[in-house]
Amino acid sequence: MTRPTEARMSRGGLQPVQVLAGLIGLVYLAIGIIGMIITGFGGFADASHSTLWVFSINPLHNVFHIVIGVLGVLMALSSGLARTYGWVLLAVFGILLLWGLAVTGVFAGNPVSGLGNPFALDAADNWLHLGTALLGLVLAVMPARKKISAPTRDEHDAAGGVTGRTDIGGTPAGQAGEAGGRRTPRTAGRRLWRRGTAH
Repeated sequence: MTRPTEARMSRGGLQPVQVLAGLIGLVYLAIGIIGMIITGFGGFADASHSTLWVFSINPLHNVFHIVIGVLGVLMALSSGLARTYGWVLLAVFGILLLWGLAVTGVFAGNPVSGLGNPFALDAADNWLHLGTALLGLVLAVMPARKKISAPTRDEHDAAGGVTGRTDIGGTPAGQAGEAGGRRTPRTAGRRLWRRGTAH
């Protein structure tokens, strides 16, 4: 009889946080490339340049999207890095959201008026940045998917070593008997026991 070792818990393969981080990265990479095709490199940081669907963009904004996209794809290779990517998204897009709210006049005053609007932010961008910051928070706190490894046989027992069982006569099972070097049959111990109870 073999003795199972304790079951071990480990992370199970590709994690959902990696998949989500990779998808976010690919989406932003695609948006940045499409936006760059629309705007080119002229008027790199103009406050008003072009639009992509309902989003206001300029070349600087597109480069930013491409960097965020590439970062997401690379950091999706590891579950730990994918969670770090979530914190990066939360921090960066949280700042952009506050900046955009100030630029679009949501705040009573504009504390960043001296910085202008180099990313060509508008109300639609604010909603996008809010959603991305929330996705970043989800990434950062998403639990890892665990798997429980099946109990493995004791290496010594699996190699045919001595088991921890002993028969009635006190000889460990699997060891050679004292006379003749043969194993003592388990049935012998049972017969002796039965004879002893018969007297």
